[in-house]
Amino acid sequence: MPQDHIVRSFDQELVALKRSIIQMGGLAESQLESAMQCIVRRDVQLAGKVVQADERLDACETEVDAGAVRLLALRQPMATDLREVVAALKIAADLERIGDYSANLAKRAIALAQVPAVRPVNAIPRMGRLAQELIKEVLDAYSDLDLERALAAWRRDEELDDLYNSLFRETLTYMMEDPRNITPCTHILFIAKNIERVGDHATNIAETIHFLVAGQPIARTRPKGDTSSFTVVSPESSQET
Repeated sequence: MPQDHIVRSFDQELVALKRSIIQMGGLAESQLESAMQCIVRRDVQLAGKVVQADERLDACETEVDAGAVRLLALRQPMATDLREVVAALKIAADLERIGDYSANLAKRAIALAQVPAVRPVNAIPRMGRLAQELIKEVLDAYSDLDLERALAAWRRDEELDDLYNSLFRETLTYMMEDPRNITPCTHILFIAKNIERVGDHATNIAETIHFLVAGQPIARTRPKGDTSSFTVVSPESSQET
């Protein structure tokens, strides 16, 4: 087989692998958007569809894994080509986890629809929009191999952490003010944490893009603003709000 044909065939396989990642990213975006609609509309039927659709992302990851392993075994790529294959594996894993969190959001939406709405839920759509923006930014950065765009998304994850911290404190206050708020607020806390974790996986993808394009990790510490582990809201402070 002529060498140019081998190179051309290999290039086509790399393009196909990247196309699979982009398609998988589109599914992950759609899943998250639908999950957020479930929460906002209290739509139990749509939530059920989101949960069932998670299997598609799982299947996509399996296909990407198989394609990447085949390339590694048969082509033994080097340098940039090797980084492309490794990046595809890592990004597929992050997208699959985003799909899992979207399914979790849908499950919580079903539970939340069974109880009266409480005010902290109003902050959830803003968190969801920011998480969706981060995913879109990193997927566009991956498609275009745009390093600056990936870094911009990487920095914005701290915004999502700040929103989560604020909602965490507000939700704890509501739970202390009235025990009847405990059930819906507990579901809201889980929803908010799932959205915050989606942002973390978008940040992972941004870091992978940096490694793919620049050939080295980001030389700075990841901006991390989640302080909920240290948050204490006393009964006295909740009565003052």
